[in-house]
Amino acid sequence: MRTRLVMAGLVLLLTPADPARSQAIEPVCPSPHDRTVAITFDDLPYTRAGDAGGQELAAVARATNEAILAGLAVRNVPAIGFVVERRVQALGEIGQALLEPWNTGQFELGNHSANHPDSNTLDVDAFRREVIDGEATIRPMVEKAGRTLRFFRFPYNHLGDTDQRREAFERVLGERGYHLAGSTIDTSDYVFDAAYERALARSDTAMVRRIEDAYIDYSRVEIAYYADLNRKVLGCEPPGILLLHANRINAATIDRILGLFRSTGYRFVSWRRRKPTRRTGSRLDLPPSSDQCGGIAGQGSGTSR
Repeated sequence: MRTRLVMAGLVLLLTPADPARSQAIEPVCPSPHDRTVAITFDDLPYTRAGDAGGQELAAVARATNEAILAGLAVRNVPAIGFVVERRVQALGEIGQALLEPWNTGQFELGNHSANHPDSNTLDVDAFRREVIDGEATIRPMVEKAGRTLRFFRFPYNHLGDTDQRREAFERVLGERGYHLAGSTIDTSDYVFDAAYERALARSDTAMVRRIEDAYIDYSRVEIAYYADLNRKVLGCEPPGILLLHANRINAATIDRILGLFRSTGYRFVSWRRRKPTRRTGSRLDLPPSSDQCGGIAGQGSGTSR
């Protein structure tokens, strides 16, 4: 199932929405010794806020953000945090406060919609509302800091299930000045986090450790899997984009996750604005590398939350 979903995502990216913009794809591979990855987190400020008992989760949300940011800082790793406005509001005043550190230095805020809907079910007006309402907290924060709100990531990595939807959504994002934030590596962390939360609720320390270890083992396999898939499909390994979530299992294991990349020769990079890709002329962005592998990257497997 995973292979079919990932391949479907690659086919989507390799098929221009507008045939008039179609160009031959000739990937230019970066050096195999220059492996890079950009780290991203979805569902800020906390992945469970707004689902149930948001106010009660304030202390947990604070501890989660502090642990993730500290782990990134220790290894001097830049990152982007994609915000769901509903989760900000569910946490009350602390919601915006938790985003402040993500709006400084080598960290950056992005838009992940207002309510985290499945875009495949939205018409263009509903999608536009999700994008604009998703800016309620973060756009004033970003602009006050003299920055630009650059990136939007679709919930579930669903870009629209028809050419008409995809093209309409892309126009909306262009109107708002966004670049599309893709992902090439998905560890299914939310699956492990669900089990992790149950173990924490039972104070089952032994199970907590088992789940952490299983998550790291699985992530090691997934990092290698996606790299190999890209080489088989694209002929090279494009700059990587890791999709994680602002949850407690990542707070507990962030140093180990980053260590997996370090141990396999990756260096951590931030995103920069790029020119339209050769693939379609759309504004799909990749992190920098010595070259861009034809500007193509998986938009996720379609399984991300």
